[in-house]
Amino acid sequence: MSLFAWSWMFLIVYIVGMLAFGWIASRRISNADDFATARSSYGPYFLALAFAATTASGATFLGSPGLGYQFGMASVWGKFLYPMGVYFGVLITIKLVANSGHKFGNRSIPEYLGDRYQSDGVRLLVSVFSLVLFFYIAGQLVSGLVMFEIMLGLKPMTALIITSGVLLVYVVLGGAHADILTDGIQGLMMLIVAIVVIVMFLFASGMDGGLGALASNLRVQNEHLVGPLNTSNSLYDSWWAIACVLFAHIPLGMLPHIGNKVWALKNDGDRMRFVKLAFAVGLTMGMLGLGGILARGVLGPELLEAGRNPNEALPALFIELFPTWLAALIGVGILAAIMSTADGLVVSSSQIVANDIYRRSIVPKYSPHLSDKEVDRKVLVISRWSTVVVLILCTWMAWAMQDMNIALLVWVGTGGMMAAFAGPLVVGGLWRGVTLAGAYTGLVSGMLTFVLLRSGLPWQIVDPGSFGPLSGVTEWLAHYQINPYSCAVVGEAVSIAGTYVVSKLTQPLPETHVERLFNPAAETAEAAGG
Repeated sequence: MSLFAWSWMFLIVYIVGMLAFGWIASRRISNADDFATARSSYGPYFLALAFAATTASGATFLGSPGLGYQFGMASVWGKFLYPMGVYFGVLITIKLVANSGHKFGNRSIPEYLGDRYQSDGVRLLVSVFSLVLFFYIAGQLVSGLVMFEIMLGLKPMTALIITSGVLLVYVVLGGAHADILTDGIQGLMMLIVAIVVIVMFLFASGMDGGLGALASNLRVQNEHLVGPLNTSNSLYDSWWAIACVLFAHIPLGMLPHIGNKVWALKNDGDRMRFVKLAFAVGLTMGMLGLGGILARGVLGPELLEAGRNPNEALPALFIELFPTWLAALIGVGILAAIMSTADGLVVSSSQIVANDIYRRSIVPKYSPHLSDKEVDRKVLVISRWSTVVVLILCTWMAWAMQDMNIALLVWVGTGGMMAAFAGPLVVGGLWRGVTLAGAYTGLVSGMLTFVLLRSGLPWQIVDPGSFGPLSGVTEWLAHYQINPYSCAVVGEAVSIAGTYVVSKLTQPLPETHVERLFNPAAETAEAAGG
């Protein structure tokens, strides 16, 4: 059988399985909260797989190997630094986010931040900012397009429609339950693929002479491909650029499509076990980028030619080295990575409309007469229709941006959010003193800084070398314009500084509210005593 035949067979089995899980998940949904969060429904082992799978995404399975293929050994830093950043961020924020989310019945991260700072304005602002995650969804759909093109020989538009269609059906059916159930299974598939890739790299499969021969091959192709840094591109040309990979990812684990999963953990006492398990799985998946380096050695520079794309590095490597049936099977594992992030993004994006705007803003002002049961029914309907609209918009975006590197496309959607969240979400998870004004400052300054630096707008207006004594700084910022990690870290630093300084100068939140957030035990004791 040909690669296309094997791929179609495995794909049909995969799609039937995902739709079956979507149907099973739909049986678990009795209200809108079930659709949005699957609250307190899953143990640490299964949820860790789902969480790590959602975090990994098509960027890890296609974009990261693509960067490894283009930039060589220097990209290895990012393979383990990004999971370290993600799960450090989760570790320092999970307690407050989980406790407060359960206490206030939050269904989304924007809603959590609104209640954290007692502000509808914060909730709506974060909801608006969350719309940039549409770029993230588009990145996952592009990943699906690439996989269907390679493995099934489909035309790009057909591949994109199939990717979006499968995703649409099982998410509309099962919401967060479908997201977590399918992600847990897909996470296991992804973990197996990651282990296979690590072993392949360590033994330099396809190269005669092991890792030494691989390094020599890369050096012959381009001397920049070996060594701890790659000075040909600002992504890996300095230790600053490398450090940015770590720090830029710290807020990632609490982005709306990932952070909402902490509310699905069944027992609060399992939080540390959950974080440790998710980190171990996430670190293993991060090593998938090694496959791109191996692909450069085995395939040479052919994916840099016109009509080819470095995003194809990992599937092209499998096709080159494995029997067709095994290459097709592993290809489905990569598709699982794409779907596992896309479904969580779609669920969280639908809650911007259904929960953050309709339930929390429109109903209290314009429909206060509705009963909780009526509101819940309407929210569930809006959630499902919002899912359809979000996927249609993101399918169009994916078609328009299909030639971008997937990892960098994803960062168009996540960089600004992570810069904005550094102050109010990360610092706000550790420090009781963050005020409402401080939260606003952190959100706006972080997002604005990332957008300005990443777009290069200031340097289109003013020459970065015209700032006199500050020209060294502005030229440095202009140099790192194309490095989304650097732009995000500078944005995060501005967000944190703005949050801290303004919080020190403005009115604090009510002490009773802060105590309720940070010391739930005291509240419980007070209630018991009263």
